[in-house]
Amino acid sequence: MDIFGIPLQAMLSQLLLGLVNGSFYAMLSLGLAVIFGLLNVINFAHGALYMMGAFLAWMGLNYFELGYWQTLLLAPLIVGLFGVVIEKTMLRWLYKLDHLYGLLLTFGLTLMLEGLFRSFYGVSGQPYSTPEALSGAFNLGFMIMPKYRAWVVAASLTACLATWYVIEKTRLGAYLRAGTENPKLVEAFGINVPMMVTLTYGFGVALAALAGVLAAPVTQVSPLMGSNLIIVVFAVVVIGGMGSIMGAIVTGLGLGVVEGLTRVFYPELSSTVVFIIMAIVLMLRPAGLFGKEK
Repeated sequence: MDIFGIPLQAMLSQLLLGLVNGSFYAMLSLGLAVIFGLLNVINFAHGALYMMGAFLAWMGLNYFELGYWQTLLLAPLIVGLFGVVIEKTMLRWLYKLDHLYGLLLTFGLTLMLEGLFRSFYGVSGQPYSTPEALSGAFNLGFMIMPKYRAWVVAASLTACLATWYVIEKTRLGAYLRAGTENPKLVEAFGINVPMMVTLTYGFGVALAALAGVLAAPVTQVSPLMGSNLIIVVFAVVVIGGMGSIMGAIVTGLGLGVVEGLTRVFYPELSSTVVFIIMAIVLMLRPAGLFGKEK
């Protein structure tokens, strides 16, 4: 069966690929949205920390014989603790300054981390095998769906929706939002706002590391894998609305699908379609699709 002269199976395979890419966009943009929405920091180091999560999975397997499921838990924890150190030693002093200072600091951290990993491993990608439990594929009749890609989509959606629920629907999320708007009032109730801010940054970068571990079997692990992705993720955040949690999730998944379908109908446009959509959205709604107009 053909649609507009294109085989249905080819379209569905690109749709699946777009959904997988959209899952990574959603997780990374969610971490950025959490950090910007609650801390007001533009975290350009997000891509480097995503790369760091993937490399921790690769190093765990090759140096310490740690399996995929172990590093899926350990890598986000390690990168989250690294994020706590960054927040306590560097970012904390920039909260009252212009956004540009945080952007420059995190951009410098990106260059340092990428340079460090590049000096040890070069720029060529390192392979990471798919875990045995998720190898193979489902035969859906009209297409073959690899089990691992189905797992990536399911795990990403679970992590994204759980994060949204905690921030938007629980008392902890209410404390976080109130702590960023009126920290003095929240501290009067005996809540340690600086600790909450630190843990929020750690959680945001842990999401990036989790996405990195999920990406390791899909793409080769490389020091440049984060820098190749972060510009698109920033575009996703801008389209969804800076600081919007649901905007990051919906826009990330949606743009991944649009990008995948564009590869079918007009491949030359697939690498720029996200930025074209960003330009249109900013002209019509500068705050983003889910952002609040000031």
